[in-house]
Amino acid sequence: MKVHEKRSHSHASDEEKKVTTRKQKAEAAPKKPKIANEGEDKDKVNGRSNAADVAAEFEKFCRETREHLSIKQMREILEANARDASIADEAVVPRCQDILFYGPVGDCPVCGGKLELSGDSYHCEGAYSEWSSCVYSTRSPPRREEPINIPESIGKTPVYELIEKHRDPKSRPKREIASVDKPFVGMMIALSGRLSRTHQYWKKKIEKNGGKVANSVIGATCLVVSPSERDRGGSSKVAEAVERGIPVVREAWLTDSIEKKQAETLDAYDIASDIAVEGKGLALDQQDSSVVALETLTAELKVFGKRAVHIDSKLQDEGGKILEKDGILYNCALTVCDQGRNLNDFCIMQLIVARENRLYLYYRKGKIGNSPRADDKLEEWENVNDAIREFAKLFEELTGDQFEPWEREKKIHKKNMKFFPIDIDDGVEVRYGGLGLRQLGVAASHSKLDPKVANLMKVLCSQEIYRYALMEMGYDSPEIPIGMVTDLHLRRCEDTLKEFAEKLKSSTPTGNKADAAWADFTQRWFTLVPTTRPFPFKDYEELADQGVSSYEAIRDINTASRLIGDMSGSTLDDPLFERYMKLNCSLSPLEKEEDDYKMIVKYLDKTYEPVSIADVSYGVSVQNIFAVEASACPSLDDIKKLPNKVLLWCGTRSSNLLRHLQLGFLPSTCSLPVPGYMFGRAIVCSDAAAEAARYGFTAVDRPEGFLVLAVASLGEEIQEFSSPPEDTKSLEEKGIGAKGLGKKKTDESEHFVWKDNINVPCGKLIPSEHKESPLEYNEYAVYDPQQVSIRFLVEVKFEEKDVEYEAVELETEQQPEE
Repeated sequence: MKVHEKRSHSHASDEEKKVTTRKQKAEAAPKKPKIANEGEDKDKVNGRSNAADVAAEFEKFCRETREHLSIKQMREILEANARDASIADEAVVPRCQDILFYGPVGDCPVCGGKLELSGDSYHCEGAYSEWSSCVYSTRSPPRREEPINIPESIGKTPVYELIEKHRDPKSRPKREIASVDKPFVGMMIALSGRLSRTHQYWKKKIEKNGGKVANSVIGATCLVVSPSERDRGGSSKVAEAVERGIPVVREAWLTDSIEKKQAETLDAYDIASDIAVEGKGLALDQQDSSVVALETLTAELKVFGKRAVHIDSKLQDEGGKILEKDGILYNCALTVCDQGRNLNDFCIMQLIVARENRLYLYYRKGKIGNSPRADDKLEEWENVNDAIREFAKLFEELTGDQFEPWEREKKIHKKNMKFFPIDIDDGVEVRYGGLGLRQLGVAASHSKLDPKVANLMKVLCSQEIYRYALMEMGYDSPEIPIGMVTDLHLRRCEDTLKEFAEKLKSSTPTGNKADAAWADFTQRWFTLVPTTRPFPFKDYEELADQGVSSYEAIRDINTASRLIGDMSGSTLDDPLFERYMKLNCSLSPLEKEEDDYKMIVKYLDKTYEPVSIADVSYGVSVQNIFAVEASACPSLDDIKKLPNKVLLWCGTRSSNLLRHLQLGFLPSTCSLPVPGYMFGRAIVCSDAAAEAARYGFTAVDRPEGFLVLAVASLGEEIQEFSSPPEDTKSLEEKGIGAKGLGKKKTDESEHFVWKDNINVPCGKLIPSEHKESPLEYNEYAVYDPQQVSIRFLVEVKFEEKDVEYEAVELETEQQPEE
């Protein structure tokens, strides 16, 4: 069997000459062994001049062992030394040769698991916790100072003496695996079409990074083309590549591979899926983000609640319903995210009763975001009890726990590399139950609400804003109705965030320990909150933006799902008015001539700065302003009795608004040393509309948003901070108002007092004396929800600023004169 090694090579004859020369010199003039000084290379002291000599010796050793040892014998060596011998033949050879020459590999320094050679590094095969596999890897593993165990059968082979030579730990060299800096080694890359850089430029780049440029598609590793090929439908060269099964990738594959110094996965940059007639159904996590946005916004939710029959079963057309027996609905959604084992999978199991009481078990399993390639089975059963037993058996195989205790008492313990149930609630997720595009106009026109209020409710009850929010966060898998889960599941998610935040505060792990802790949280989080694009959390900012903020949005979307319910039917019976009444909140449009309207516009203009996305800045214009009286918030009469009242801006996603209007503001989920969370479990507002706009701004192609104005009482005592407070719990317990001092502040000379002695910090934004503050603008923290009252809802539109459009004249082809 031929084994390819990615190591440096030297001729055997040259190595033999070097060994002979050293031996002769040693005999001629024996010297005392040199003792290594601190920090000196032990291999050099022992006579090995450099890593190339060791690599050459190892290459010779590999040739001998390949020639005289069978795969079976190599497996026996691995077993004798307590290594995994159940691996493929291709992996057996390098692992066996590695421990025979360099010595037995030690345990993982992070979790104590076994380190195994894979490719050009050693990876841990242990588990960090029941939620995650260990992700530790290294090029220089620890080695055990003990002899290798050699099975008796090896003693009869010609290579035994060579193996025996390396049994002594003192004779073993240190292995050094060089990092791979040339990502295209061994690749033939074809180029086609008009790329952003010339073909000659890319030819030099590819060759510099170890690859070659192919003149023909035939024999090429891949074909690199412009993204415009997707719209054109593909050139003849693209068609030939598709026909031959050669990957067709975007130009970004070249730049990303060079930047990361490793060849990126070709599937992640594929553009041929839609060009090919049959289509490959590329997974969402491997597609261009702009393509994902279009797909997930229009994708049909496949399961929308506990009673929803999976759309791909096709049984909803036959009156299919989820089997309910003895108070249990036989419908489960399971997920697992294990980055150490490259798992990000889902499983759906349903028992469905269709026409004529025909019973089916529907089972669907695959990678999250890759629905077209999921495996599904539909089996018909005659006996209900037999079908239930099979359902319970599958559940136990996948989770390691029993089904009925989970469904009745929610008792379950996560097992390593096993699935965990997403506890779906008995309702309808808003991505299915909200108003569709065709219903919006009719719903508003048939409502008895004020037209402006009807239009606002139309937006808040539509599918669109919730689809956008989940798409932006990456939690938009059509297989998992994350917007319709139980309160129990939401508490699990919240507890996970709190526990990890407290863990980071109580101890500050560094190096491999820190990497392992973050990886464990990552895998646990994405098992509980499945995403099409899992990534490793690495710092507080990502934890705040992608973890805590996303959880709070998902929690609020669940509230919206319950309030909206199923609006997929007729809109003639005024469903908007019905949902408005469920809010227990009064919304009254302000007229432009009113003093409050003018005051709010002034406050916005003074404290707003353009939001910058890439090279474009976005200004803001007011569309409508609504006065708010929410029963969940203290009334203005209650608030005006409290001290230190301030009118402040609060930013929010549009998808969170229904929850705020119905139930009021909730304190932040946990304490993190980043803006918005640095004061602990508090309701945080700002005196700058610019700060609120960061949360209200959604997507460039969806410029509408909302800003909230609330009156907050900061209490009798206010503490000011220019850096994150070390102890937020004392602030929470005492309920002391806190003010974070930003790099910019509002000009105090322009502040004024509104009615009922409420301060309005309206003033031009100017630099403050706190240039080193982590906050851009001032933030105010209040710990008691009964000290915050939502007073106004400002509907705004974000617009491009200072954009000049050039008129382009179409050139007409001149006809030749006759």
